[in-house]
Amino acid sequence: METLHCLFVILVSMLCLKSAHGYFIGVDANAEECFFDRVKSGTKLSLMFEVAEGGFLDIDVKIIGPDSKVIYTGDRESNGKYTFAAHMDGLYKYCFSNKMSTMTPKVIMFTMDIGEKPKEDNKMETDAHQNKLEEMINELSTALTGVKHEQEYMEVRERIHRSINDNTNSRVVLWSFFEALVLVAMTLGQIYYLKRFFEVRRVV
Repeated sequence: METLHCLFVILVSMLCLKSAHGYFIGVDANAEECFFDRVKSGTKLSLMFEVAEGGFLDIDVKIIGPDSKVIYTGDRESNGKYTFAAHMDGLYKYCFSNKMSTMTPKVIMFTMDIGEKPKEDNKMETDAHQNKLEEMINELSTALTGVKHEQEYMEVRERIHRSINDNTNSRVVLWSFFEALVLVAMTLGQIYYLKRFFEVRRVV
């Protein structure tokens, strides 16, 4: 019975996952990309981001409220997470700026999690069991969302490290090839020099 109850809770929690939008975007050099979400006051929002490619893997981040109030700002960040509650109804804007770079575009992976809308009425649930079940569902929903994001970030990090390793391996191969060419050239040069040296001595 407990197993069926747990399975039911997990199933409901997966169906009730919070709204989450995940994107891969490109931000050109000396450019800025902004996104918008319209939410109600009291709604929790959570922005998670990571620079996947480009330059020193850094980006400027800014979150602005409907009243043009700057909620969060970060300079030259490689990754981060910021959670806040909407202080008023309206359109919230979050921007990724690459204006500090004059030549290098950046690739950003980010997700914006939007929590459940606040209830319009403040009626309390009378059934304690329903309250407990709802609390468990919310906890499982948050945990599953966190695991999903961690998997996405691990995938991005693995791709970045693989790209770095491939680039390093290519440079090592090219350097080894160059060294081999230099050694062959030096060997041929020495042979030619010794041959010319003995030919000159025989003529004398």
